[in-house]
Amino acid sequence: MPRLTLSRKIFLALAALLIVLLLSFAGFSIVALQRGLGAYVAEIEIRRMDWLSQLLLKHYVANGDWKKLRDNDEAWHRLRMGQLAIVLDGAASPDDRRLPPWYERRTQGATRLEGDPDNGAPPLLPSAPSSSSPSQQLNLVAPRFAMPPPPWFFPDPRGAADSIYQRLALLDAQGAPVVGATIDLENAARLPIRRGRSVVGYLALAPMEGLESEADRAFLARQSGVIALTGLCGLAFALVLSWLLARRWFKPIDELTQAAQDVARGRLSTRVAVHGSDELALLGKTFNDMAQRLDKVEASRRAWLADAAHELRTPLAAMRAEIEALQDGVRTFDERTALRMHRQVIRLGQLVDDLRSSMREPQNDLLTTAVFPLALLKEALDHTRDRFAQRGIAVERDAIDRIAASAQPVIDGDAHRLHQVFMNLLENTLAYTDAGGRLRIDVTIEGAWTGNCLTLLFDDSAPGVSDEEIPRLFDRLFRGETSRSRALGGSGLGLSICRATIEAHGGSIEAQASPLGGLRMTITLPLAASA
Repeated sequence: MPRLTLSRKIFLALAALLIVLLLSFAGFSIVALQRGLGAYVAEIEIRRMDWLSQLLLKHYVANGDWKKLRDNDEAWHRLRMGQLAIVLDGAASPDDRRLPPWYERRTQGATRLEGDPDNGAPPLLPSAPSSSSPSQQLNLVAPRFAMPPPPWFFPDPRGAADSIYQRLALLDAQGAPVVGATIDLENAARLPIRRGRSVVGYLALAPMEGLESEADRAFLARQSGVIALTGLCGLAFALVLSWLLARRWFKPIDELTQAAQDVARGRLSTRVAVHGSDELALLGKTFNDMAQRLDKVEASRRAWLADAAHELRTPLAAMRAEIEALQDGVRTFDERTALRMHRQVIRLGQLVDDLRSSMREPQNDLLTTAVFPLALLKEALDHTRDRFAQRGIAVERDAIDRIAASAQPVIDGDAHRLHQVFMNLLENTLAYTDAGGRLRIDVTIEGAWTGNCLTLLFDDSAPGVSDEEIPRLFDRLFRGETSRSRALGGSGLGLSICRATIEAHGGSIEAQASPLGGLRMTITLPLAASA
């Protein structure tokens, strides 16, 4: 059984929805056609009853109202037969008789003789000699005249069960029934009877109930077939379109799935093609960014492991060489040998501690209290004063003493970790600044309107760092390969530890070229709310 993928699910859902919609459309269309056909035909039929509305209008004008026709089936029947003169009292003029064309032709065809002149009047009876016998007179009459047929020979179609007259009624101006068939007035077609601009009544014709004739059923079957065929064609087109759209829409998802599987197998260089600017394109861009970050992190991890192994190998190799020299009798174990091995052990321990500090999350073991950062900085400067003096590096700390004497800024942080940051920065200056140089420390306190923060600037003198190396100074185990080389000492983890600690306190640390020719370190720390 094929796997039911998301694209197939969407296609099946769309197909089911389209089938239901098209079947509903076809069903409702056929039902509406069945119900609306009668009303449509009734509208057409009643528009052809204008001759009857004229007769009814003459009756209304002659009587002033519909009282004589109300519930008078006989008068209603005569009006439908076109006999207005009999209905109107005292109206015997031939002009008052208005017959429908089909009724006039049927009546004239039944009474006129073949071969008569088309003068519209019946022929006169010819005169016969007075001496003619009755039989001779009968012979003269017989060839010229035909007796009218009996009433049952040409039955009146108006009395048939399917006649529209069985569905016809007369309504007054208010829509109340006057005479005629009892019908549903809401669904009936109406023809207004107007006298001037006012409506005096309505002819109402009820639609046919059911399909009585073969023509009606054939018409409905033909229209239903057209609707069904249209629905099938629309369904086929919609299914094909749904399949194409489902494949097009979910093709990027399939590609993302395959790319995610490749990344899970370790192929971090995998990328997906991004087209357009919709949500799927945004998802593809996000995946590419994630894969690029993972690739970069993995490369950094491998480089960090290689650098850590190299850093650990150096003191271990030195210790091994000392031990092998003692074993071979090349050297004797004396105080100098013990001092050299002790220095390598201290270096190895310091390197392990730095690696551990760089790998832990500072937020997890941060002991937050009210801290005076300038006091911690002064303590670090006092601790390294002799070493700066030995190197001949002048330290300019006037800004610290001036601000510390007026107002001590307070931050929420860990005093031990901040003291470690200041010591790392000072050790970095001691290790990489030429003898006879200088270190200048500036302090700026900004209020609530300008950020409510403390800014410390550490500027040292030459040598400097190239612009290409500055962005990498905070990477683990990175050390410049120029004048600030490995020969000057250090593990390359101090600045990485500084950045992690400062960011854990909600601040930032940046490196850039110093105006003094060396490196500038800018530390920004948020002040406490009470500061």
